[in-house]
Amino acid sequence: MTTPDTLAERPGRAAVTTAARRAPGRRGGPTAGPATRGRAGWTPWLYLAPALAVLGALLVYPIWQLGLISFLEYTQAQVSGGQPTSFVGLDNYTELFADPQFRQVLLATVLFAAACVVSTLATGCALAVLLTRVRAVPRLALMLAALGAWATPAVTGSTVWLFLFDPDFGPVNRVLGLGDHSWTYGRLSAFALVLLEVVWCSFPFVMVTVYAGIRAVPSEVLEAAALDGASQWRIWRSVLAPMLRPILVVVTIQSVIWDFKVFTQIYVMTGGGGIAGQNLVLNVYAYQKAFAASQYSLGSAIGVVMLVLLLAVTLVYLRLLRRQGEEL
Repeated sequence: MTTPDTLAERPGRAAVTTAARRAPGRRGGPTAGPATRGRAGWTPWLYLAPALAVLGALLVYPIWQLGLISFLEYTQAQVSGGQPTSFVGLDNYTELFADPQFRQVLLATVLFAAACVVSTLATGCALAVLLTRVRAVPRLALMLAALGAWATPAVTGSTVWLFLFDPDFGPVNRVLGLGDHSWTYGRLSAFALVLLEVVWCSFPFVMVTVYAGIRAVPSEVLEAAALDGASQWRIWRSVLAPMLRPILVVVTIQSVIWDFKVFTQIYVMTGGGGIAGQNLVLNVYAYQKAFAASQYSLGSAIGVVMLVLLLAVTLVYLRLLRRQGEEL
């Protein structure tokens, strides 16, 4: 029942309610104006500005110089000042793609990098699952051994692996009874030896990252899958792999970048690219062109090709995942 007192109170309550709605900063208040939204939109970029400046100095400028030199005639004569630098457009790229050795090295690099990525991911994921199945002491020993391999410099690791497979003094040939078999003489055996070393120094990153992701998966999910009778492979394929997909995306892209630009292992273990360049990859090939032959413009063109290929592979991979509805 409405009383005169109630009617008298309504204008006051309405005024308070209207004032509260108009007051800025209160729940239910009007949205911020364009100027406020503009300032709020620039705030994150102001925090990122120092990091972007550092990245610009360390990445953008070298890439710009790399691309610029690839369009110039830039050899030892231009470096020493004996001849002027001239713009040649796409001549360096035309010469590069017309070279049959470049096409052979490009194919070998793609196949070698793909084998390294698959082997590294398989080894790292398998050992990550193993870490969840063993007790504390074996787990600690395995992680320390893996981190030791990860922390070993590439030159040191390559030298150690060369000694292990040395035809005269290496213990591997003695254990396998292979006599004085040279692993670096044949093209495929040399690539296989380098692949083992690359996987040895790369799988710890995958193992530790995937293991951390597995530990974050609720144990109830894994227990339910085991109670339903799923095998370990089925649990990994149907339960863990979909839940760890964002992590697997990161380690896959990192592995592709690292393995595609392998240099030290090939250079040290095959003596600069193997017999007659049979074990050349793009990074070593670019080094030979730029520094051994003093054709800096061709070496820069090879670097640009590598950069474009890596960007293309990464973007295509991410696009395929987005089409599958993955949140990245």
